Amino acid sequence: MRESQIQDHQRASFVLEGGGMKYVLVTGGVVSGLGKGVTASSIGVVLEACGLRVTSIKIDPYLNTDAGTMSPFEHGEVFVLDDGGEVDLDLGNYERFLDVTLTKDNNITTGKIYQSVLDKERKGDYLGKTVQVVPHITDAIKDWIESVSLIPVDGKEGQADVCVIELGGTVGDIESMPFIEALRQLSFSVGQENFCLIHVSLIPVLGVVGEQKTKPTQHSVRELRALGLTPHFLACRSAQVSLTKNKISSTTGSYKGKTVSVLSCAGTIWLLIFSISMMFQTFGMFLSFSE
Repeated sequence: MRESQIQDHQRASFVLEGGGMKYVLVTGGVVSGLGKGVTASSIGVVLEACGLRVTSIKIDPYLNTDAGTMSPFEHGEVFVLDDGGEVDLDLGNYERFLDVTLTKDNNITTGKIYQSVLDKERKGDYLGKTVQVVPHITDAIKDWIESVSLIPVDGKEGQADVCVIELGGTVGDIESMPFIEALRQLSFSVGQENFCLIHVSLIPVLGVVGEQKTKPTQHSVRELRALGLTPHFLACRSAQVSLTKNKISSTTGSYKGKTVSVLSCAGTIWLLIFSISMMFQTFGMFLSFSE
């Protein structure tokens, strides 16, 4: 069987299980800068290698409408899309990794969401109702995600098979709470078979003792679960190869019996890219949608 036929078979078996758009959500815990963007991009690469069409959405919880007026010393360089949108640099990674052309709507910010809701309120679209975070803000977030995920970004006709969503910031941040609630609701509205959550966390190593500590990850997962989201996979960033997989599995509960519960990566970004891509390809992360 030719490689293209194998890919088509894998794609068909994956897409037909449960049907509909598949969503992969990448969140981060403990500290920022752990590589959520690289994780999301690498997952997209693996899914594309399986013959699936992938689109991406980046959520930035800050109140700015876009990244155009933000200081590069604070936020990093701005990436300019083909449609002129000034967005987070992660969208540039998505375009390079996945060979797609994204639009400014693929970058969701708190400013954009609140602006759209307030515009509707001024036009009377809510028919005099009290406009609240729940349900109006959360509904606007869900509607934005579901509508943008249907837009083809790879130059082909028809919608993508998988939408990879990166939630910026760290779980527990006040500004990200409406997005977490909206994503919790989304997971139920699309069905658990169409939703996968990957939580990127940190396993610090104490310099004096040289021992890996799992407590920060335990607390991060506990906080995420308290907000109504339970990770299917943990991507644990560490300077050493993890020796704590069993401990994390037992202390977080939901990972027991999973083929892969923790992704251990070396500290350098290139090893992170390689490790993430190889792990998800080796253990078939995409099959978790149909389990």
